[in-house]
Amino acid sequence: MKIGIVGLGLIGGSIAKAIKQNTEHKVFGTDLQESVIYKAILLEAIDEKLTEEVMPQCDIIILALYPAAAIGFVQEHQSELKRGAVVIDCCGVKSAVCREIQPIADEKGFVYVGGHPMAGIEYSGFEHSQKNLFKHASMILTPQRDMSIQDMDQLKRFWMSLGFNHVEISTPEEHDQIIAFTSQLAHVVSSAYVKSPTSIRHKGFSAGSYKDLSRVAKLNENMWTELFLLNRENLAEEINGMIERLQEYRDAIQAGNEKDLWDLLHEGTERKILIDG
Repeated sequence: MKIGIVGLGLIGGSIAKAIKQNTEHKVFGTDLQESVIYKAILLEAIDEKLTEEVMPQCDIIILALYPAAAIGFVQEHQSELKRGAVVIDCCGVKSAVCREIQPIADEKGFVYVGGHPMAGIEYSGFEHSQKNLFKHASMILTPQRDMSIQDMDQLKRFWMSLGFNHVEISTPEEHDQIIAFTSQLAHVVSSAYVKSPTSIRHKGFSAGSYKDLSRVAKLNENMWTELFLLNRENLAEEINGMIERLQEYRDAIQAGNEKDLWDLLHEGTERKILIDG
């Protein structure tokens, strides 16, 4: 197949490298920075630049862009996408993106599937992309309702060939609700955590707990601001729940209430055991 990748940052660059490493597909890529395109070609992450002439030949187009940019790209290039081609975005929110792209797909005759690779590191850019970034990761897909089982199975096999060990099928709404907890809330909490006045004095006093909780405080502010605001209702609900639960811990500690504190900690231990199976 011929595969086009729009956006060669951490995710797009890693997808390109994984395709070249694990498959025989031909990869075309483009990025806002011409230097990134040249570097990707030099490092054999892509075969050629994705151009307006090449785009109509592509069987799969992967949009590794921020949500607004992904929507804008499809709106601008909708007439260049081949009928029957599969277009997949990799945005961290789905409802806002699917709502805009799906009607264009219906009109122009290409297949649109929302996607979200559940993998990443605290760095961005092509220079940090890795061919093994998706090893043992989960890929979430939100396909249109009338997509055939055969097409879905082929798409699943494609992502599994890049190192993913699980493909989760969801709806845009379910995705956004759950991702507000599993990803977005974690980034908010981590960002707030490192703002403690004590954080500047952590060296020599910190170990695994500090590293685990503070890791994702280092983030791409532009991307996460856009993602948070596009999913603000779900995320605000999760933050409100977190505040309420933290208040319970604070009240028990301030009051010196050993039983209440023990119960809260025990409930947390039991919940962790339950959710991890």
